[in-house]
Amino acid sequence: MAATISTGSLPGEETVRALVTEAHADSLGVHEGLVATYIPQLAEADPDACAVSVVSVAGRSVEVGDIGERFSIQSVSKPFVLALACDALGADRTRDRLGANATGMPFNSVMAVELNEQRTMNPMVNAGAIAATSLLVEVGGDGDAAWRLVQAGLSRFAGRDLAVDDEVYACESRTNLRNHGIAHLLHSYGSVHGDPDVATDVYTRQCSLSVDTHDLAVMAATLADGGVNPITRERVVRESTCAKVLAVMATAGLYEHSGDWLWDIGLPGKSGVSGAIVTVSPGKGGLATWSPRLDEAGNSVRGQMITRRLSIELGLNVFASRAVVD
Repeated sequence: MAATISTGSLPGEETVRALVTEAHADSLGVHEGLVATYIPQLAEADPDACAVSVVSVAGRSVEVGDIGERFSIQSVSKPFVLALACDALGADRTRDRLGANATGMPFNSVMAVELNEQRTMNPMVNAGAIAATSLLVEVGGDGDAAWRLVQAGLSRFAGRDLAVDDEVYACESRTNLRNHGIAHLLHSYGSVHGDPDVATDVYTRQCSLSVDTHDLAVMAATLADGGVNPITRERVVRESTCAKVLAVMATAGLYEHSGDWLWDIGLPGKSGVSGAIVTVSPGKGGLATWSPRLDEAGNSVRGQMITRRLSIELGLNVFASRAVVD
């Protein structure tokens, strides 16, 4: 029996453009939150920059703001690397090795590793994401092969060749002691596969890939369209993989604020400290926002505001329905 998927479509392009333009303009008056500073390149971001992109599963784009500005993908890479691992190893085997439950703790928590029997917890936090990357090291046979799998896979999601921001990569490589510590702790529990330093290096490189808001909306729309890129029409991952990845995004994509996100927005999402948020409306399309001011959990303040509004106005919430009246 065929699986049930979300139905319906986005409103017409003119309606979408008007709503996106209005949501973007209204967000510009919000100046709450702080730009991330633990990576110098992130600290250099314009705190008032803001971009919104909506890409439908048919490949139509509506975009407003600083669309062409590039930034490092950071944690937004996590669901897409999870998708590659699921496709390579099978979804159930990947879930057994990485977990799928939210930690309720910060993204880089060491305590979450120690307190939970399933040490990685889920691949949307750093511990699980490093473990997910290590699975690709296992598949590829070494770090270089794993990196080629990651770079090629995320490029297929974006529909263009993605390159590393070398300055971000060099800086993060000098300062990612906490991630190295998490990787070694996981390795002591048998939850990182292969050399933990190799896994951390590949993970650092994947977080340093340079993207723009359009790229992320295309990547999100690929998950929305059952693994087919809406621009290139290439199948990137299996349809069944997308359903599993979206489930984990829904439960853990906004870290300790994931429950509030799902309550307000009702869609799978993933944030990153560059200020990006990707949101997936299954069967309809992908939404990406970028605005560097972050709340205390590391999620874009304006991005959450814009996505909350568009979820309502574009009719995206997967939990919303209308009663059938006889």
